[in-house]
Amino acid sequence: MSGERLIYMPLGGAGEIGMNAYVYGYGAPDRERLIVVDLGVTFGDMDGTPGIDLILPDLAWLEARRDRIEGILITHAHEDHVGALGLLWDRLRAPIYARKFTSAIARLKLDERGGVPESAMTVVEPWPELLTLGPFKVGFVPISHSIPESAGLVIDSPQGRIVHSGDFKIDQSPVVGEPFDPVMWQEIGRSGVRALVCDSTNVFSPHPGRSEATLVENIEALLREAKGMVVATTFASNVARLQTLANAAEAAGRSICLLGRAMRRMVDTAIETGLLSQFPNVVSPDDAAQIPRENLLLLVTGSQGERRAAAAQLAQQGYMGLALKEGDTFLFSARTIPGNERPVARIMNQLSQKGVDVLDDAGGRYHVSGHANRPDLEAFHDLIKPQFLIPMHGEHRHLREHLKLGEAKGLKGIIATNGMMIDLSGNAPKVAEYVEAGRTYLDGSVLIGGLDGVIRDRMRMAQNGHVTVTVIVDEDDEPLGDPWCEIMGLPAKGRSNAELVGILEAELSQFIGRAERRTIKDDEKLEKEMIRIVRQTSQAEIGKKPEVTVVVSRLA
Repeated sequence: MSGERLIYMPLGGAGEIGMNAYVYGYGAPDRERLIVVDLGVTFGDMDGTPGIDLILPDLAWLEARRDRIEGILITHAHEDHVGALGLLWDRLRAPIYARKFTSAIARLKLDERGGVPESAMTVVEPWPELLTLGPFKVGFVPISHSIPESAGLVIDSPQGRIVHSGDFKIDQSPVVGEPFDPVMWQEIGRSGVRALVCDSTNVFSPHPGRSEATLVENIEALLREAKGMVVATTFASNVARLQTLANAAEAAGRSICLLGRAMRRMVDTAIETGLLSQFPNVVSPDDAAQIPRENLLLLVTGSQGERRAAAAQLAQQGYMGLALKEGDTFLFSARTIPGNERPVARIMNQLSQKGVDVLDDAGGRYHVSGHANRPDLEAFHDLIKPQFLIPMHGEHRHLREHLKLGEAKGLKGIIATNGMMIDLSGNAPKVAEYVEAGRTYLDGSVLIGGLDGVIRDRMRMAQNGHVTVTVIVDEDDEPLGDPWCEIMGLPAKGRSNAELVGILEAELSQFIGRAERRTIKDDEKLEKEMIRIVRQTSQAEIGKKPEVTVVVSRLA
């Protein structure tokens, strides 16, 4: 039918690293049948989102069209691709499709966060098996990454083929999981690809990516030569790294103990789904405490400085009856995600204060990235030979650089950030429209909108402090005594070296004493004037204008 179009739109993950959520559609404008690729999270921080546990994509646009969603496709089991599924699925209620290991990990997350019946999730077989989802035929193509059973997607539509790379690297010896298969991807490209939507994370890394297998020798040498206990932290999802570390420990005569719920759960799931068939036996924390330190390796959670994880606990007082001592070694076998540098550095310094030798991924001796570097992106472009290139999974600078990389080889393309709907139907991609692509916050156990004002108010209180003013008014609209103040997050004394509370209360008392009756009778006017006085007085005394809450208590 004429007038139908093929669209792509990111709602998260384009213009940022994390919170991946992508939409593809085919049909008449605003009547397209839709598929959703990934529903991930990113993490809050005290600077920008104080008190927030997780940040999720705003699905308002999708929710309004959920009767047109054919399915939700999960490319792999990292939190930034699957972490929002349990929290947001009820808003979409579409069938979920994923490979076996990804499904198992997703099910654990769904069971924690509730709301998704078993029947909603379907385990899919890899390419060349195809799913028919409305106007689309979709194949899950094995691709190497830092978690097993990752998949790129081949999405065939009436207007051509799209390849959605997912997160990937070119690794032909990944230790665990399927190697990158250039012949298979070249065959996929040979059939003709309209658009390649491609991972951009490592576009600024100039050297070819390295295989997971290249780490084995260095890690084995470290575990043989270390004198005391060795503790290693990495992403729990990096099953290949866990296998490498465990094999090296076994070769060095060290027993292995897993610390942290996510670490134990990931290993158990990988064994249950057949991905880890030769993982060495592990000992419990109680048994580990009885083993000589030089014969022990702890594999622990917390590579990103998470305060409640095993690494942070060990850096402080200890964890599960185990403690670090001078002469022990702590290995960070993971890249620090931008934004997590400070908490990771805090743990490293706490470890150093204990006399623990701290090793990180500097120099690449103990860590390789799960994302394709610049030369590998070029190699993937050459295999796929797309008509269009659309960078995804990266900050704006990554997307822009990736587009320039493609254009240098003659590829047409476009930068699509969150909320940009791209029409792929013509001879060049173009912006069809813009959609509001905000954020949803998990605040404790409650989901709140990005425009609800909660974070804004919390930021203001964090930056400026808070004053509560209470005044009692009797039945004749006469103040009963003087107003009183309580301060929070403010210095006790100001520039005049007098108590700040006393200064504020004196100013408010003067105001109440001279205020007209009509002001005293009007709660809104009274509150407005008292807020103004508190903020002006505070500015003069401490150089800040705090947030102010006025409580007017009227006696009946």
